[in-house]
Amino acid sequence: MNKSTLALAVAVGVLAQQAGAAGFIEDSKASVSSRTMYYNNDNRDGGADQKETAEGLKFDYLSGFTQGSVGFGIDAQALVGIHLDGGKGHHPDNNTFFPSDTDGSAVHEWSRAAANVKARFSKTEAHLGGALAPNLPILVSNDSRLLPQSFDGGTITSKEIENVTINAGQLEHTAARASSNSTGLAIATIGPAQASNKFIYGGADWKVTKDLTLQYYHSNLKDYYKQDFFGLIHVLPIDANQSFKTDIRYFDSSSDGKNGDPGYFFSNQGGYAKTPGEVDNKTWSAMFTYTLGGNAFLLGHQRVNDDGGFVYLNQGNVVDGNGRNEGNGGSSFYLFTDSMINGFVRAGENTTFGQYSYDFAGLGVPGLKASVAYLHGDNIKATNGAGPDASEWERDMRIDYTIQQGALKGFGVTVRNGVYRGSEINIADQDQTRLIFNYTYSFL
Repeated sequence: MNKSTLALAVAVGVLAQQAGAAGFIEDSKASVSSRTMYYNNDNRDGGADQKETAEGLKFDYLSGFTQGSVGFGIDAQALVGIHLDGGKGHHPDNNTFFPSDTDGSAVHEWSRAAANVKARFSKTEAHLGGALAPNLPILVSNDSRLLPQSFDGGTITSKEIENVTINAGQLEHTAARASSNSTGLAIATIGPAQASNKFIYGGADWKVTKDLTLQYYHSNLKDYYKQDFFGLIHVLPIDANQSFKTDIRYFDSSSDGKNGDPGYFFSNQGGYAKTPGEVDNKTWSAMFTYTLGGNAFLLGHQRVNDDGGFVYLNQGNVVDGNGRNEGNGGSSFYLFTDSMINGFVRAGENTTFGQYSYDFAGLGVPGLKASVAYLHGDNIKATNGAGPDASEWERDMRIDYTIQQGALKGFGVTVRNGVYRGSEINIADQDQTRLIFNYTYSFL
C-alpha cells in the first residue's frame, strides 16, 4: 500500500464518524455524465486507419463539508467505457481511445473508480487520494477522448491572500483516458520509460486588477525535468460589445536526475536535441483575441528554441515489471498549439496560428457555436542537425450545439474535423473526424 492510499484509508475512517454532520449531506452533489463518441482517423500515408464508436459513463459524487473550524468531505468518481463498434480491423493497439485486449483488439468494456478526502479551513482546501483532475499551466488533465484522465496524490488550493490563488501539490500516479489502472509518471521517451512517482508543483495566480492576471508556477518530475512557467493575461474592455485579450505564456524546462539515461531518455518530440535524451527547452507563446459581439478573431505566434523539444507529462511508454507497455497514453499541455491532431512543439519550430469563432446566440440560436483554426509551423530542426528545415500545418473545424430548454436541456452535440500535413516529419498525414454526444444528469 503506497503512502497516499494509506493516508486516504485513515482519513476515510475519521470522516465516517462525522458523516452525519450538517453540511456534509445537505451540500452534496451527484451526477451521471454520458459521452458517446465516433472516432475516425484516416491515415493518408497508407498506414492502418482507426474507426471506432464507444460509450462512456461517468458518475461523480461531491460531498459538502462537515461543520467546525476544519470541515471534511469526500469526492468519488466511477467510470465505465463500453465498446459499441470496432470497425473490425480498425482498432490500433495503442490504448489512446479504447483499451486493447491481449490479441490487440478492443476490449468489450473497462472501468475504474477512485476517491479523495478533502478538508477546508478558512479559504484553503486540500485533497488527498485519487480522482484528481488538475487544470494548471504546468499540468493539464486530458479529456479529449471518451473518459477523462485523473491523478493520485495531494493538492492544496488557498485564497487566503486577497486576489491571489495559490496552488501546490504532489502527484504520484495517473489513470489515463483509456486505462482501468494507474501507472507512475513519465515523459515521452525513446524506448520503454521508467516511472517516476513524484511530481511536485507550486505556484500562484495574482489578479493585479480586474483585467490583469499574472501567473508563476514551478514543477519537478523527479528524474525527468524541472519547469518554470510565467504567464500574463490581460483583457481590455472596449465597450459593452467589444474587447481585446492578450495571453502570453513562457516555459523554461531543464533536465533533472536520471534524465538522459536508459529508461529516462527524452524523445524530444521526435526531433533535434542539442544533448540527445535530455530536457533543454525554452518556449514562448502569445495569443491576441478581438471579440466583437458573437465574433472572435484570434491570432498568435509560438517559438520553441533550438536546443530541444517542449516537455510535458506523457506516460505512453511506461512499462510494468515484466517490461510490457502499460498503455497509459494521451496527454495535454498548456500551449495554444495543443491541437486536435498535432502539438507543434519540436526544436526550432516557429508556429503562426489563427482562429475565427462565432456564437449564434446573437442570431437567435443560443447554444450553437462554430470555429475554424489554422496552424503552420516551420524552421523545425532536422533530427541530426543537418539537412533542410521541416514544416507542418493543421486545419481544425468545430461545431457545438447544446439544447437550452425542455426535457433534453443540456444535451450537447459536437462535430470536429481536423486535417494534418507534414513535410519531413515523422508523423503520418491524417484526416480526423469526431462526432460526440454529451449529456449530464444531476440528481443531488
